[in-house]
Formats: sequence, C-alpha cells, structure tokens
Amino acid sequence: MIEIKPLEHCDAVVTIPGSKSYTHRALIISALAAGESVLANALRSEDTEHTARGLEKFGIKIDWKGDSIIVQGCGGALPAGGEDIYVGDSGTSMRFLTALAALKNGRTLLTGSERMQERPMAELLDGLVSLGARAYAKEGNGYPPVVVESQGLSGGVARIRGSESSQFLSALLMVAPLARGDVRLEVTDRLASRPYVDITRDVMSAFAVKVQAIGDHSFFVRSGQRYLPREYRIEGDASNASYFFAAAAITRGKVRVENFRPASVQGDSKFLEILEKMGCEVCRGEDFAEVRGKDLRGVEVDMNAMPDLVPTLSVLAAFARGRTVIRNVGHLRLKESDRLRTVALELGKMGVLVEEGKDWLEVKSKEVRGAEIETHNDHRLAMSFAIAGLAVPGIKIRGERCVDKSFPGFWETLQKLY
Repeated sequence: MIEIKPLEHCDAVVTIPGSKSYTHRALIISALAAGESVLANALRSEDTEHTARGLEKFGIKIDWKGDSIIVQGCGGALPAGGEDIYVGDSGTSMRFLTALAALKNGRTLLTGSERMQERPMAELLDGLVSLGARAYAKEGNGYPPVVVESQGLSGGVARIRGSESSQFLSALLMVAPLARGDVRLEVTDRLASRPYVDITRDVMSAFAVKVQAIGDHSFFVRSGQRYLPREYRIEGDASNASYFFAAAAITRGKVRVENFRPASVQGDSKFLEILEKMGCEVCRGEDFAEVRGKDLRGVEVDMNAMPDLVPTLSVLAAFARGRTVIRNVGHLRLKESDRLRTVALELGKMGVLVEEGKDWLEVKSKEVRGAEIETHNDHRLAMSFAIAGLAVPGIKIRGERCVDKSFPGFWETLQKLY
C-alpha cells in the first residue's frame, strides 16, 4: 500500500512513455512483415510483454533494447504447430493473438487470468469463423480459454458487433491482408472506442497496408497486400498523459507533459478539450502540452471514444463545482474491473455523491475526505485515485503495483510533481 502526500505547490515537467495501444499494434504488424523492424520509444509493460511472449511462441524473434524493440518478422508465414499461450489480464493481447493464430496451420489455445476468462470473445471468434478459420471458446460460453484450429484465412465478409470492444475489429483488420481473398468487415451496431480502430489503421498504413473505410461501419482490405519492415517511432501514451494533466487541474498548478502529441489520433488526446470545458488553461505544442489548473466546474460529456479516462474524469469531477455526467460508457463494465461499479464504490468511500446507471455515471462535488482505495487490480483506478491524493490528505492506494500493466514507471513519474 502507498500513501499519497498532498502537493502544496505544483509546477512540473514530466515525460510519458510510448503508447501501449501503438506498441501492441506495432508488435503484431511488424511480426507479419518480411524482415527486421525497429520499434523506437516502445512501452515495456506487463501487457506489451504478454503480446511479445505470445509472438515468440509463434516463432517470432523479439529483442528488447532499452525503449526499442527489434522484431524479426516472418512475412505472414507463421510456423505450423500447437501452442498454449497465457496473456494474464491483457485483453488486447488475447484479442490480437487469437486473430494471429488463425494465420497458421495448427492448434492454438489461449487463456488468461480469472478476470480475463470473464471478458467477451464471441464476436471475434465468430468473425474468424466467417473468414474461414475454426475458432471457438473451449467451454462453449464465448469467453476464454479459446481454441483456434486453422489453416489460414480464406477471406470473405464478417459481420460483428462493435459495442463490446473495438479490439475485435482491430484484430481482424490486422490479419486481413494475409487472407487468401479480399476481406470486408461490417459492424452491425455502434462501434465503441472508434479512435482505437483509427490507431490500428494508422499503424497498418505505416507498414504499407491500406484499409478502405466506408463510413463508420464498413471496412475493406484488399488481399495480396504485404506489410513491409521499417524503423517506426511510437508516439507517447495519451492515456498516461491524462493523469498529469489532471494533477495540474486538481491542484490548480501547472504541469507540462512531454513526448505527447496533441494532434494524435489517440482518442485520449482530446481529454485536453474536456479540461478546457472544466475551466483549465491549455497550451499545445507539437510534442507537448501544458495545463494550468483553475476553479473546476462540472461537465456533461460522452466518453465513448475515451473510455480509459472515465476514472480520471470521475476523480476530477469530485473536486469540480456542480455535477458531472459521463455518458455512453457501458463497455467499461467489461474492462479489468467493472469500471462504472468500482469507480462509484471508491469515490463513495471518499464521501463523494455518485449515481451509477447502465452506461453512465453522475458525480456531484462535495467535501472530499481521505480513504483507503482498493484498486480491484485495475491500473486505471490506481493511477486516477492517486491524483486525488495530491489535493486531499489520507488517500492510500492498495495493490499499487497493478500499474505495471500499462505504466511501470508511474509512481516514479508522479514523484517528479513534488
């Protein structure tokens, strides 16, 4: 357990690591390119290491050197054979490696932690079946462990629901160029977290594969395209930047975050606009942003495109005048924890008034008190509630090492605010 000491004065500069979302995708795509790629400014965390270890099980040589990863790609020719792959709590690794398993000949079993075995996979498995693979949940329930018995993908049309997770669509897009025929992916309902699909397309394009998007619901990948190896720099992680922007807001201080691109396609880079609506001053550069905190006011906002920042915004809302309403985030119940329930529970311990609906939260400001925060093994809760401790004494975080999932250096970076 760690206790956060309040900040009397905040005027700091911090540098954030590379993006987890970009690192996962660049690992998968460079593994499918023919030859050596170098991924600079990559994030080394529990989640990205699960993806890398899964790729090594598929015969891909991966070498970490500082914040760079050297990947010897296979050109899509994954060696045949049976593998068992364990991904811990990493939903991204589970979804992406399951799709990758469909490109090889042989049987792959993928499983994860107890919580991972409660996270949905049915839409991805059905999508792979539509494209010619044999893929199923071992227990027949639509959840891990999952089995892929494949001889490659034939191509065709797959229709999937996108409201549970955008990762199903991203996983299918990345393997689509290696199918024997063209692939069309149709999303049959509202696509959650659309910016993550834009990140996928951005990395695919950088490695020479084009995706044709027809509106928000149809994506076409022509067969015969090949990923080309390259040197690729991964941009900073906008999700991890949010905690330090929030620190400026909550302390009425000033924080400049470097290795952050305000113009990024990462949806979480738009958090700066929400902070402006709440009353903060924001200065944007090409590779940095600076936030100055002012008196905070509540907002009403659709966070469907920024689900990972709902805990951050909820904590800020406890210190804002009036009420904050966060809408259209039902898919948060399927994350590392049920994030609507756990955020409401932990804010309640701090004396904050919170109402929770099927896909929304309402937070009303009140005098906030210190509390012992249970992270529910959810990295986003640990980092968000740590920020509350900068403004109110007595905030203690249990299970603080869960941040290793996405930001192993978080606590050291937080110290730089002092």
